[in-house]
Amino acid sequence: MSAEIIPLLTKALGETIYMVIISMAVASIIGIPLGVLLHTTDKGQILENVAINQTVGSVVNAVRSIPFIILMVAIIPLTRFIVGSAIGTTAAIVPLVIASIPFIGRQVETSLKEIPAGLVEAALSMGATPTQIITKVLLPEAMPGIVSQLTTVIITLVGESAMAGAIGGGGLGDLAIRYGYQRFRPEVMLATVIILIVLVQLVQFLGNTLSKRLNKK
Repeated sequence: MSAEIIPLLTKALGETIYMVIISMAVASIIGIPLGVLLHTTDKGQILENVAINQTVGSVVNAVRSIPFIILMVAIIPLTRFIVGSAIGTTAAIVPLVIASIPFIGRQVETSLKEIPAGLVEAALSMGATPTQIITKVLLPEAMPGIVSQLTTVIITLVGESAMAGAIGGGGLGDLAIRYGYQRFRPEVMLATVIILIVLVQLVQFLGNTLSKRLNKK
């Protein structure tokens, strides 16, 4: 591999990490409360409201059903409105966030469903409010599972960020297309694939380690 590719790989890796971190942070701020809402408004839960649950659930399912590449193109006007451009690393964050919010919501909901009902019933019998149950019982108990689920989301974001690069989003995907595919340089393609594999393995290792530390069982 020629020397000029190393700085390009470093820059592309930095752009990918930037996209993933910012997208994950913004999506989590919205997605985690969304997951709590989906769980607590479900039938038999502390804030049972079938209308809200079904409405929000339908919207979540609708967004999740849209392939990421189609979503990116479909929301170009929104992306341009928010960041002033539809091309570039920052612009790619908008569809990444929108795609991740419902995914995080469903993952958090799944983790919360694994909490034994007896814990909630015990908290209710002691006079705990819904807010106290959410913050003192549900989220702490579900945290190891939530961390594991969010690790999966981050790994998905790594793949989607590479896909975003294919249409001008920057990062490793953009480098692989422009320098690897279009210029017939298979070593660049191979290098980006290896970096993505290492990045995913690192994320998975860190997520597993944190989840185990949070698990008090």
